[in-house]
Amino acid sequence: MTGLFSLLKKGSKSSLMAAIVNFILGALKFGAYLITGNVAMFAEMMHSLGDAANQLFVWVGSAVSKKDPNEKFPFGYGRLVNIVCLFAVIIVAILAYETVLEGIHHIQHPSHEEQPFNHFLINAGVLLIGIVLEGSVLYKAGKEVLEEAHKPTTGIHPFTTSYVSLNKAKPATKLVFMEDTVATLGGVLALIAIIIARLTGFGQIEGIVSVIIGLMMFFVVARVFLENAAGAIGVSDQEMEVNASRIILENEHITDIKRLTVLKEGEDLHLEAVLETPYADMNLRQLSEIKKQIAQRLLEQPHVVDVNLEFMEADDVRDWKNDHGSSTYRMFTKEDK
Repeated sequence: MTGLFSLLKKGSKSSLMAAIVNFILGALKFGAYLITGNVAMFAEMMHSLGDAANQLFVWVGSAVSKKDPNEKFPFGYGRLVNIVCLFAVIIVAILAYETVLEGIHHIQHPSHEEQPFNHFLINAGVLLIGIVLEGSVLYKAGKEVLEEAHKPTTGIHPFTTSYVSLNKAKPATKLVFMEDTVATLGGVLALIAIIIARLTGFGQIEGIVSVIIGLMMFFVVARVFLENAAGAIGVSDQEMEVNASRIILENEHITDIKRLTVLKEGEDLHLEAVLETPYADMNLRQLSEIKKQIAQRLLEQPHVVDVNLEFMEADDVRDWKNDHGSSTYRMFTKEDK
C-alpha cells in the first residue's frame, strides 16, 4: 500500500488538481441544474463531470507510467499514459454527444417561461465560481506547459505563450491544459448566454451555446485521440532527433549517421543510432571512449533515459543528408551485410 501511495505521488499534479476542482464544480452545476433546469448549466455540468473523470484517469495513468522497467517490460510503462488518455477521451466523447443533443433539443423546443430572478442568480453565481476555479487550474497547467518547454512562466505567459509551446508538453499536461481551456471558455459562453436570455427572452441562445460547448469538447477528443494513438503505437520525437543528430555530428570522429531513432515511451525518450566512423584506424578502447562521450551528452538532454550506440565503418554514401536533421531512414537488409 505504501508503494502505491509513493507511486501516485509521481502522478501529474495538474491532473489531480483539475480532477478535484471539476468534481466540485460538477456537483455545484448539477445542483444548479436541478433547481433551475437551465440547459446551458446542463452542458457545463456534463463538461465538468467529464473533465473530472478524464483527469482522474490521467492522474493515475501518469503515476503508473513512471514505474521502473522490469524483465517483462524492459522499456518501462511509459505508453500507459497514452492508453489511459485514449480511454478517457471516450468518456468526453459520450458527454459531448449528450451535450450537443440536449442543445439541439432546446433550440427546437425552447422554454417560453421566464425563469425567476433567484434562478438566474444561482446560475450566474455558479458559472462565475466555475470560471474563476477553471481559470486558476488553466493558469497552473499553462505554467507546467511552459516549464516543460523551458519557457518563461511569469506574468500572463501561462495564458498566452503556453499555446505556442503546447506540442512540447507531456501528454497529461497537454490534456489538462486543453480541457481547461475549453472549460473556461465554455463557462464564459454559458454566462453570456443566460444573461442574453434573461435580458432579451431569446431562450434558444442557451441551446446554441450548449451545442458550441459540445463541439469544443469534440475538438479536444479528436486532438487528444490522434496524439495519444500515435504515442500508444510508438512515435518518434522529431525535435529530439534533430538535437541528437547535431550532438553526434559535433564529434570529430563521426563521419555520418546511418540510422537514428528517438522513440517516445510516454514522457521518456529512448535513443538508438548506428554511426559511421573510420574505426579501422582505431582500437577498441578509443571507440569505447567515443561512445561514452556521445552517450553522456545525449543523456543530458530532457527526458532521454537510455542511449544505444553502434559503430560501422564509414562508407562513401551520405545517409544523413539534411543539415536540419531530416535523415534518410532505412532498415538494414540482407544486401547491407
